[in-house]
Amino acid sequence: MTKLQLIATAPMGLEAIVSRELKELGYADQYVENGRVVFTGEPIDICRTNLWLRSSDRVLVKMAEFPATTFEELFEGTRAIDWPAWIPGDGEFPVEGRSHKSQLSSVPACQSIVKKAVVEKMKERYATEWFPEDGARFVIEVWLQNDIAMITLDTTGAGLHKRGYRQLVTEAPLKETMAAALIDLSRWHPERPLYDPFCGSGTILVEAALKGWNIAPGLRRSFNSEGWPLVPDELWEQAREEAFDAVKDDIPLQIAGSDIDPGAIEVAQAAVRRAGFAKDIKLDILPIAKAKPEGDYGVIVTNPPYGERLGDAKTAETAARQLGMLANTLPTWSFFAISPSKTFEHHFGRPADKKRKLFNGRIECHYYQFFGPLPKGLHKKND
Repeated sequence: MTKLQLIATAPMGLEAIVSRELKELGYADQYVENGRVVFTGEPIDICRTNLWLRSSDRVLVKMAEFPATTFEELFEGTRAIDWPAWIPGDGEFPVEGRSHKSQLSSVPACQSIVKKAVVEKMKERYATEWFPEDGARFVIEVWLQNDIAMITLDTTGAGLHKRGYRQLVTEAPLKETMAAALIDLSRWHPERPLYDPFCGSGTILVEAALKGWNIAPGLRRSFNSEGWPLVPDELWEQAREEAFDAVKDDIPLQIAGSDIDPGAIEVAQAAVRRAGFAKDIKLDILPIAKAKPEGDYGVIVTNPPYGERLGDAKTAETAARQLGMLANTLPTWSFFAISPSKTFEHHFGRPADKKRKLFNGRIECHYYQFFGPLPKGLHKKND
C-alpha cells in the first residue's frame, strides 16, 4: 500500500483537539506543529479523515519539504516530485502560496516557479507541451517558512466546516469546526442534556447531535480528491459505507436551544431540518432570563453576543451576567462559553475553573469553563 504523509490543518489553539480526534480514529503515528497535525496514512485515509474530522479545516498530502533560498532550489525541489503519479493529463492544478520569514518572499513569483516545475515534470510523462486542465482539481500549495519549502496537495476543496446543513447564517455565526471543538472540550456525552441559550443559527446544537449519534460530519458533501486516480471511487464508497454503519441514531438526545431573535430561530430550524434532527433538537424563541433547561447534570455550551460584532460591550456584559444567573438556578450543570470579554468571569459571578485561549475567526477569545458535579459513572478528564 502507498504510505503517505498527510496533514490535518487546525485553527490556532485547536491543534491538540485535532490530534486527539486523529488518535481516536486510529492515527497514532503523528506529530503536532503550529496549525497542523502531520500523520501517516494510505489513500483510503484521505477519504476517512475528510469524512470524520470535526475540528480540522482540511486534509493535505505532504508531497515534499526541502530548503529553498533561491528560485532554482524551489524549481528543482518541486520538479523532483512524481506529479504524474497523482495528476492525470487533463487535471487542473492551480498553485497557491504563502511565505513567512523567507528569502523567497514574493508569493506570486513562487507560485509561478512551482507551476512551471510541475508542468515540466508532467511534460516528461505525457509527452505534450500543453495541458487542458479541464479534469479533476488538484490544488497545489507552496508554504515557505524560514527558507524551507513545503509542497502540499489539498484533498478537501471547500473547508471541512462546510458540512452542507447550513445554507443560511445569522449575523455572527460560529464555524462548524469551532462549534465541534467547543463540544469536544466540554466532554459532553449524549446521556447528558445539552442546552445553548444563545443558539443563533443552531450550529452548536447540530454539531452536538452529529457527535452524539456518531455521524461523520462530512457524510453529506463532496471533496476535491473524489475522482483522483490514487483515490478511486471504490475507496470513497468503502469509507462512506463504514461511516453509515457507524451511525448510532437509536441513542436518545436531550439537545435544546433558544434565542431571543425569531429570525435566528428560523435559520436554526432550517439547519436542524437539513441535518436530519427536526425531531431530536428542541428550539424556542426565548430571552435567556426565561430559559429553563430540563434535566440534571447537563451542559451549557454557548457563544454569547460579543461587544465586537453584535451590539456593544454592554450586550456582552449583560449576556455574561444572565448566564451567571442561569448557572445559579442549575447547580448540577456545567457551563462553557466562548467570549473575547476580559471581564466575563466578573460578570458571570465566579472565576472559571479553566480557561483556554481560542480564536473565533480573527477575534482572540477565551473558552470559559465552569464545571458542575458529574453524574455517577462519569469521570472528569483533563486535556
